[in-house]
Formats: sequence, C-alpha cells, structure tokens
Amino acid sequence: MKRKFAAAASLVAVASLTLAACSGGTTEEPAASAGPVTISLSGWSLETTPEFQALADAFTAENPDITVELKGYDAAEYNTLVTADLAAGTGPDIITQKEVKFVTTFQEGGQLLDVSDIALPEGIGGASSYEVDGVAYGVPYRQDSWVLFYNKDLFAQAGIDEPDGSWTWDDYDAAAGELSAALAPARGGYMHRWQSVVQGFASAQNDTNVLDGDYEYMGEFYDRVLALQDDGAQIDFNTSSANQLTYQGEFGKQTAAMLPMGTWYTATLIAQQASGDADTFEWGIAPIPQLSSSTAGMDNEPVTFGDPTGFSINANTDAAKQEAAKKFLAFAASEAGADVLAAIGITPAFSNETVTETYFGVEGAPTDDLSKFAWSTHETHPENPTSSKTAAIQGILGDMHTAIMSGSTPVEQAITEAQDRVENEVGLD
Repeated sequence: MKRKFAAAASLVAVASLTLAACSGGTTEEPAASAGPVTISLSGWSLETTPEFQALADAFTAENPDITVELKGYDAAEYNTLVTADLAAGTGPDIITQKEVKFVTTFQEGGQLLDVSDIALPEGIGGASSYEVDGVAYGVPYRQDSWVLFYNKDLFAQAGIDEPDGSWTWDDYDAAAGELSAALAPARGGYMHRWQSVVQGFASAQNDTNVLDGDYEYMGEFYDRVLALQDDGAQIDFNTSSANQLTYQGEFGKQTAAMLPMGTWYTATLIAQQASGDADTFEWGIAPIPQLSSSTAGMDNEPVTFGDPTGFSINANTDAAKQEAAKKFLAFAASEAGADVLAAIGITPAFSNETVTETYFGVEGAPTDDLSKFAWSTHETHPENPTSSKTAAIQGILGDMHTAIMSGSTPVEQAITEAQDRVENEVGLD
C-alpha cells in the first residue's frame, strides 16, 4: 500500500462523522435490499474493540432498512469458532477476516461469496490480500502498518535527539544503547515477543516473503536484535516471556523509550493515558527504521509491513441478506467508513487528507508533522501472503523465532532447520 499525505496548514478538531456516500471511488453500489433486513457481523472483544459497533451504527444511519447485529467470539479462538459455526450452518452473514493467512481456508471450504462486483475507492490498501486466482472474496476496511512509537519526554530527559524520519536500524540500535545508559533502569527500546517484530521487517525490507522458502536474509535481523539484548538495550526474550510482559505496559509505564508496533496501538495508548492505565507523557510516531538509507527520510517512502483486516460474506447466506451485506462492505471500505474508523483512532484501509485530519484530530493524538508522515506515508508489504501454505509456514517460522530468541539454537542452525522443515512438511512450488 502506498499512501501520501500533504500536511495541512492546521488540523481541525474531530469532525462530525461523514455519513454521506464516498465520492469518486465507489460510484457503483450493490442494489438495495427489498424491505427491512437484519444481517449479522462477526467480531471479537466487542467491549474493547469499538470498530464493529461504530461501523454498524454509521451504516444503519445511512441505511435504516438494514440492521447490523454483532456476533461476538473469543479473540484467541476466533478463527476456530467461526469455522465451526460456518460448518454447522450458524455462521454470521458477514465474516470479519481477523488474519489474512486464514482467508484461503474459508475460500477453499466454499464458505466465501465472490464480491468482485463491489467497487473500491482508488488507492485503498490491502485489497489484493483477499483475492484468490483473480477473484475477490473480501474487502479491506483497515490497514495497519508498523511504525516506531517513541517517548518524547524520555528522549529529552536523556538529552538525545528524537527520531527525524531518516533512521536506519543502525541509528535505532545506537539510540537504544544511549537511552539505556542515560535512563537506567528504563531501557532504550522494547521489542515484543512476536515473530513479526523481526521477521516482518526482514521480509518487507528485503522485498521477499515467506513463500520463497529461503530465510537466510532474516539472519542479520536476528543478529542485531540479539545484540540489543546482550547489551541491555532491551529486555531479553526469556525475561519478557517468563513475566508475560505486555508492550502496552512497557511503553505506557515508561520502562522503554521506543516501541516498534503496529498503528493499532495509537488508539490503545490514547485510551490508556486518558484512563490512567498509562502514564502521562508526550509521545510521537516515526517511520520504522529502514534497512537502507535509500528508503529513509521524509523525501522517500519508508518500507514496512502490515496485514489488512477485512470483511467477507458467508456464501450460504440468503440472497436478500447477501445484497445487504455487500452494501455494508462497500460502506466499510469507502471514505465515509474510513472517517468513522479514523474518528476512534483506527487506521482505515482507505485514507486521504480528510481522513488523516480526522485521525489526528482525536484528543490525545500527536499533532507533529513527523507523526502524520509516519502514519500516512509508507510502502506496506503484507506479512502473510495469501496462500493455503502461509499458515503452516508461519507456524514453522514461529518455532524458529522462539528457538533463536530463547538462545536454545544458534541463528544459522535454526534458519537451516526451518528451511528444511518448510521443504519437507509444506513443500513449495
């Protein structure tokens, strides 16, 4: 996804939600359903994940003959539970695709409707992740990308220059060491335990993906992360695991000055600072450090990664509900839907200057130009390419990540073992 933002002279406060149909990209909409209809929409953690209700309410305000009812699932078992309901014939009419790597599982099971006839706005990100053999089986409504959150107050306390958008990973590593020395016992950075935090950047910034079967390029990323641990610039993987540390706690309670994380954290951090669950401090967003200076700086387009989140339609839903569901998908992907999401701090799949103003108009959000640039300007590669083999490969790479980060297996050996497992257990074309 490539998104550009031209900074406005000033940002307005959060505007009233724009519920009118998006102009430009979505000139054709599915035909209206005949009479009142109720459609169900799957989601998770409904009390703490406001995007589902926000989109449902805004859509119904524009389409009063269509009611959207939420069907909540346990977040940890979401895909398993939705799959079971679909098999039993009790699945939702609209299936939220929580993880791209499971799209082909639903598609191959004949559970997804072809939605290629839904027109999407030009420039929307993540649409290709829902295409299988040229057929669209879903549409994106949000597109998170990984950026660098940093604590301005801790940088000032340490007397170290803040990120300026030009950083490579060498710059990040140097700053992490200097911050740790100046702020002890706080550390310069926190990198969470997920394999994404190493492998996602390695794949995106080397312009490859996990389907290639060759993971030697990940070695240098693991070497530098292990060096940060050894130098005490970030807490080690085993301590983080044993204490079940959270990235929200490490950054929000100021025990780490920097945090590579997805843009979804913006809404969480704003909410936690407002509630007191996070400390009060000034923070900003910078582009994620780059492998090469050729993509660094505000005159370039930083390379990062992130998967979209999308909506699909249950292929076994009756025709009237399918048409209503298509209208909902078109709305969720439109500028109007994007503005709804931006107003609650969610990064939509579609963005323009108006949506960006709404996002940064949220009370508690940063307003500096670098934060706006980092959020709106990047080339985002998918972490999970759409393939029936992705989930199995990521499982193997997850084992590799744990082996390396825990210190149980040297980097080169772990990578070789993972490559052999992918070849023998999954197989690649």
